Amino acid sequence: MSQSSPSYYHDLSIFSDWVEAAARQQALFPMAMPGPTTQQRVREVLGFCEGDETPFDVEVNQQWEKDGLVGEAISWSVGYGPRTEAWLLKPADATGPLPGVVALYEHGGFKYLGKEKIAIGPTDPPPFMQNWWDKYYGGRPFANALAHGGFAVLIHDPFLWGSRRFPQDVMPEWTTPAFTGLKDSNWLNCGIPYEIGLYNFAASQHEHQVEKLCTVLGTTLAGVVSHEDRIAVNYLRSRPDVDAHHIGCVGLSGGGARAALLQATHPQMHATVVVAMMASYAEMLNRDVTRHTWLFFPKGWSRFGDWPDLAACRAPSPLMVQYNLDDELFAREAMQAAHQRLTQHYAAVGCADAYQGEFYAGPHKFNLDMQESAFKWLAIRLKGGRD
Repeated sequence: MSQSSPSYYHDLSIFSDWVEAAARQQALFPMAMPGPTTQQRVREVLGFCEGDETPFDVEVNQQWEKDGLVGEAISWSVGYGPRTEAWLLKPADATGPLPGVVALYEHGGFKYLGKEKIAIGPTDPPPFMQNWWDKYYGGRPFANALAHGGFAVLIHDPFLWGSRRFPQDVMPEWTTPAFTGLKDSNWLNCGIPYEIGLYNFAASQHEHQVEKLCTVLGTTLAGVVSHEDRIAVNYLRSRPDVDAHHIGCVGLSGGGARAALLQATHPQMHATVVVAMMASYAEMLNRDVTRHTWLFFPKGWSRFGDWPDLAACRAPSPLMVQYNLDDELFAREAMQAAHQRLTQHYAAVGCADAYQGEFYAGPHKFNLDMQESAFKWLAIRLKGGRD
């Protein structure tokens, strides 16, 4: 098979014809239209969607006021593993219930920390976090900026990240020598200390083992993480200082995948912003599938629909998607195909304006221009654009 053939896929190489063979077995990426049938199918594929999603044994462990915001350090149990740790940020001069937003951080191959990747809490952040914010977030922790905009913002650690991370001693033994042998390691970019880079590298390999464990347990990594994200949403909605009828979420990259999953599975998600994590699977097959987390590929979903179908299954629930035209993780045609599919879904339910797609120049990021647009859109959807 020549590499100029339309059916050649770089990442599949001599197995490029495997795609056609798979398609002969069953339809791949069929159009799954918005509505209850697709919503139920998503939940069945994800798993971990039918149990109690109330946080247990909630504790407020610390309170502070800094830089015009008040904050709380909160923890709860999801019923397994270590306690979830979270921060709640809101304006210091807030009166009355505020619209709530769950801020979801990126995967980034960075699991050692969690909420610290997009927020400043009661203490000063590690020095290298400024480099991280410069690279992905326009130089600032976006959750604090969002709280300054008049929202109650919750930032929590789900399964595998930060306070919910696996101990390193259960990860593959070969990861330490493999990491040491990397001469120019991306795992140390942004000035990340060696021991944190080593953990992040080991955790990236361990994620494949976790997905195997999920399969044996009848679920998916996407299902477990989304389950814990829904528990966080339910905690946010339970607070007396939060308007439970005006709840949104926003996230970049892996956080965007989590946002799409929340949009699909939480009936009280009223506005969702997915940043740099929207593409159609078929157009990703050439080079992009292997670059992504299992969060983006719930096992078996391809038999029933495409990723944009999952994100749109609750249409006309408001959805904004921001795309980066030079995103190193997605081909333009994959993003354009997703945008067209989302546009079609929202038009089909008679609410075309409930979906907004935005395209920005540049690489994988959520910079200040993108944040300003997303925050303004959330304000319109969650508080009518009024301060």
